[in-house]
Amino acid sequence: MKNLLHPLPDLRHLLYLLCFCLFPISCVDEVEHDNTPEGNFESLWQIIDEHYCFFDYKQHEYGLDWNAVYNKYKVRVSNHMTTVQLFEVLTDMLAELRDGHVNLNSSMDYGRYWTWHEAYPQNFSDSLQRRYLGTDYKIAAGLKYRVLDDNIGYIRYESFLQGVGEGNLDECLSYLALCRGLIIDIRNNGGGDLTNAEKLAGRFVHEKTLVGYMQHKTGKGHNDFSSMEPRYLEPSSNIRWHKPVCVLTNRSVFSAANDFAVIMHALPMVKLVGDHTGGGSGMPMSSSLPNGWTVRFSACPMFDAQKQQTEFGIDPDVNVALTDEATAQGRDLIIETARELLIK
Repeated sequence: MKNLLHPLPDLRHLLYLLCFCLFPISCVDEVEHDNTPEGNFESLWQIIDEHYCFFDYKQHEYGLDWNAVYNKYKVRVSNHMTTVQLFEVLTDMLAELRDGHVNLNSSMDYGRYWTWHEAYPQNFSDSLQRRYLGTDYKIAAGLKYRVLDDNIGYIRYESFLQGVGEGNLDECLSYLALCRGLIIDIRNNGGGDLTNAEKLAGRFVHEKTLVGYMQHKTGKGHNDFSSMEPRYLEPSSNIRWHKPVCVLTNRSVFSAANDFAVIMHALPMVKLVGDHTGGGSGMPMSSSLPNGWTVRFSACPMFDAQKQQTEFGIDPDVNVALTDEATAQGRDLIIETARELLIK
């Protein structure tokens, strides 16, 4: 998830590719435990205890106590339980972390925590979005784009899993060049390859720009981290955009998409419009339990340009929600607000 963020060695760039992948490769040494329900429980708890990166932050935010979590779930595990029962206990335990990057994968199910967006208004309508795009929009790889009636450019990027090339971006921005401003709609973008996010963001900076920081685990203790390392965004050597931009966000903006929002929020000509993002700022890694199940977890924390945590998302510059009344009229208030801001 590459060459736009510096200084990061190649190994870290490869690790970025793990963001929001459903089946990441193993990045943590396996822990020696018996292949029994009790052994798998101990293995999972220890892997998280030694490698998860947000314990202090989440203890501060909502009182997470990982040792208390151990005691709470240990009594629910016995070597006489079924595989289905064990999977339920382990996924319930992982849910205590409240982290969408923490998943348990087995051949029968995929344990996940989705409350980061399910417990909130969606603030996105497929039918409204299709109305604004119309039927004559253009497609360049993962981008859908068109010019709206008031000469505002509109780009819809649904997922950073969908690749985009430099030629695609050149064609898109050239087509929209005469527009007075640009809307980039990443609502419901659950992440993907951070390279795609960086590649797009690089079209909106004109000099090397500090966009955030990150740390790396240096030991098994909860507080064993490196110092904060700056992350820089380099301007693209291709076509760049010089006019105002609004990035549309909602609670389903997660992982690489959340990071894109964080990067764009650091740029002076950009405003975020919509709802709080979903978060997911921990660079994920993975390991295996004795029974072969795979656990993915946040291992390296990432911060914004002010060194603030973005794990639980960031606020927009302009908070707007869809309403039933406007939706019935065929109006997406988040898009409409962005258009008004760009016209002004």
